[in-house]
Amino acid sequence: MHIVCPHCLSVNNVPQKNSYIKANCGKCKKSLLDTKPIELTNANFDEVVINSDIPVIVDFWAPWCGPCRMMAPNFEKVAKKFALKTLFVKVNTENEQNLGSRFGIRSIPTLIIFKNAKEVQRISGALDETSLSRLVEQFN
Repeated sequence: MHIVCPHCLSVNNVPQKNSYIKANCGKCKKSLLDTKPIELTNANFDEVVINSDIPVIVDFWAPWCGPCRMMAPNFEKVAKKFALKTLFVKVNTENEQNLGSRFGIRSIPTLIIFKNAKEVQRISGALDETSLSRLVEQFN
């Protein structure tokens, strides 16, 4: 399966398994198991979403948004549970207004889940860790 490196955004071919002890990027050699959400921009958004064989969950947020800041730790915690199963990314709608308008983001936080480069689910509003985990599990 194709996995986008969270460090250098290179596409890696990784054998599909139930769990992984070690998986490193072929280009930068850093761990693909690093699950810190990737900050995307207009320049790399399509490349990351299209080249990912695993579901991609995008958090559209802004730094001034209280609910966004409350949900951010939950987003990072859940990302750790789904290493190489779901790619967690963030789009700062303050900096990337064109992506916000392209996807019709009217309120934040808004989560959009992409599978096979197509939007399959959209949810607006902050989610707790359990609700977010349940949402992600639906697409794995």
